[in-house]
Parts: sequence; structure tokens; C-alpha cells
Amino acid sequence: TRSLSVSWGSEMCIRDRVSAANTGLNFTIALNYGSRDEMVRAMHHMAQDCKDGAFDPEEITEEKFASYLDTKDLPDPDLMIRTSGEQRLSNWMLWQLAYAEFYFTDVLWPDFNKKELIKAIEYYNRRDRRFGGI
Repeated sequence: TRSLSVSWGSEMCIRDRVSAANTGLNFTIALNYGSRDEMVRAMHHMAQDCKDGAFDPEEITEEKFASYLDTKDLPDPDLMIRTSGEQRLSNWMLWQLAYAEFYFTDVLWPDFNKKELIKAIEYYNRRDRRFGGI
């Protein structure tokens, strides 16, 4: 088992404090996260709530299911950027990425800089987002 360095944790605290008043973007870092595990834990919790009489199974909707996920307080991503030339989700936010746009780049994560981010945003801005519609 490896732990995060103290300097990394300090840096994240500084960034959190500096961006506390920001309202335009959500930047999410998921450590030791797996979407299948997240969904199974959510289903177990929902099943227990049903068993305890909190609601009937017929009342389960997409919104109710999403309220049991780890990301329940975050908006679904609009853009998923995948670096390193990989073109797969790798068990990351399987539910939440349903209507996200995907941007794939061969650039490695350590080299992904402001210029690369601008390329991804320009790609996103050219997309016709239909959210499942025709």
C-alpha cells in the first residue's frame, strides 16, 4: 500500500482554499475508485432501504439510483478527457458519463498542459450535444 505524499495533500488543501469561491467548473479527483464497486454499494444501500420500508422498488428511478452514488452531490461530467492514447473508460464513472463527450489524446497525463486543455475544450465546443435525443 502506498500513501500520498504530505506535499501533495498540502498542495490540494491550498488549491481547495484558492478555488473555494469558484462556481464555473467541478474538478474531481478519484483515488482508489471503481465505478462497478460504487454501483454495487449503491444497490446494496438501496436494497436495504427498500427492505426497511423507506420506499417501494417501483419508486426506483434514475434520479433515486443516482442519489445513492458517491457523486450524488456533483453534476454529471460534460467532458471526459482520456490521456495516454487510451480509449476506454477503465471502470471510471460508468453511470455518470452517460451523456458526456469524450476527448482522447495521445498526450501523457504529466504532459497535459493548458494548451492541451484548450484543444479539448475546443473539441467539446464543436460537438452537437443531444443528451440521448435524435
